[in-house]
Amino acid sequence: MNDLLGVAVLGAGHMGADHIRRIDRLVSGARVAAVADPETDRAKDAVAGIENVSVHAEAVAALDAPGVQAVLIASPGPAHEDALLAAFARGLPVLCEKPMVPESAGALRVVEAEARLGRRLAQIGFMRRYDAEYLRLKSLLDSGRLGRPLMLHCTHRNVSSPPHFTSAMLVNSSVSHEIDAARWLLDQELTAVTVLRPRPSSHAPEGLLDPQFVLFETADGAVVDVEVFVNCGFGYQVRCEAVCESGSARIGDEHTMVVTSAGGAHAEVAQDYLVRFADAYDREVQSWVDATRQGRVTGPGAWDGYAASAVAEAGVRALEEGGRVTVELAPRPDLYA
Repeated sequence: MNDLLGVAVLGAGHMGADHIRRIDRLVSGARVAAVADPETDRAKDAVAGIENVSVHAEAVAALDAPGVQAVLIASPGPAHEDALLAAFARGLPVLCEKPMVPESAGALRVVEAEARLGRRLAQIGFMRRYDAEYLRLKSLLDSGRLGRPLMLHCTHRNVSSPPHFTSAMLVNSSVSHEIDAARWLLDQELTAVTVLRPRPSSHAPEGLLDPQFVLFETADGAVVDVEVFVNCGFGYQVRCEAVCESGSARIGDEHTMVVTSAGGAHAEVAQDYLVRFADAYDREVQSWVDATRQGRVTGPGAWDGYAASAVAEAGVRALEEGGRVTVELAPRPDLYA
């Protein structure tokens, strides 16, 4: 393609508005051609100052808008399945924010629909695969220099949870990133989940089980633990340490700026995932645009989205029912082999 890739952005909330800004100002080779959001005033605010972009209340109308050649889905998770299937029906390549589909049954329907097409159209927005620190850790583990990975120790902390956040969302929303990162770093499926519930923090809203300690087992016998704490009060922190047979490697400690001024120095702590992973989001969207313009699909795919939903679903069961819950995955289609 010689012209700019025309992208329809579905959803103009916090994430969607950031992607609109990113495509318009930072990403080369693409433009925002259409935006859809039920709150059309919000969509109009998000595209203020951008020329030749149409605003729609319905996702399908944006997909059919003139100049649309690809789709970025940043709407709430329950709307993703219909949007993905509509994009597939039109042969449009898609970058879909996580969760691909919150329920594993719906996620599997997306996998099966794409498999019937016989070609990949979807990339799923697990942006940690594009973060510089995660990429260095992945390269180190793949090199074999530290021997086989035995354990991953992960930390996922947020300043505070939004009003609608539930105890289950600590697993199926927050920890979904660790689920994908662990599968990717270790190149293994997660096979079982256990969730421990320490006493809730006094800073957590009434009834919210926060923090939680999530334990995953992998197909090759490694163990992954995640401390998820969404009302820590002081910042957004993501860390990961890989413990291997011949050494360990940790990321996430120094992703900060140290400010020195009168009276001392202090390290800044990111307050938001859009700040901590800004470079990763930029790299992710640019990679998607570049591949799409070349007729290719790269990065995490629909199978990865399905696997993450299935593992998260098992994790919610472990949270609610107690005990260890095994993960049941459908057979992997040849398209994702």
